[in-house]
Amino acid sequence: MNDTIFLFFYNYAHQSSFFDALVIFFAVDFIYIIIVLAFLFLLFYHKIFLSQNPIKEFTNKWRGFISLFASGILAWIFAKILKVLFHTPRPFDVFSQVQSLFTETGYAFPSGHTMVASAIAFALFFAHKKTGYVFMFFALVVGLARIASGVHFPIDILGGFMLGAGVSYLVAYFVKNV
Repeated sequence: MNDTIFLFFYNYAHQSSFFDALVIFFAVDFIYIIIVLAFLFLLFYHKIFLSQNPIKEFTNKWRGFISLFASGILAWIFAKILKVLFHTPRPFDVFSQVQSLFTETGYAFPSGHTMVASAIAFALFFAHKKTGYVFMFFALVVGLARIASGVHFPIDILGGFMLGAGVSYLVAYFVKNV
């Protein structure tokens, strides 16, 4: 089933240069936009810029920022460690006919991009549910783009999404109890 789902999404690759460029954007670069948008959301949600004393307001709302960045950074570190532990090959290593849309090295499980995007999404979800859902959608788009580009299997994406959520939950728990 993992291979079937992968091939379904991968079959859209190499059909149109516009679509390939769009997939590459969402698979590679969109994570940076997600990070910036999440930071900006917290700044505006907590009304940091509108405050008479932005620094004081920021120090009062530090838990949300710590949760966001600690979740993202820990998810990235945890993904790197898990890749070394699991040694899961990428689709282009398994299927000779698969040519990824961009060069990717290392092991596949879990998807680090999806794991970080998911951790950010869940960190925002714990603070503001509606925004968290939007960012969960962003994480899903990143994951699907990484499948369509030929660098991850669906199980890598699912694992990254779930592990990112778990990391974010643990960070939120510790930040809340500090």
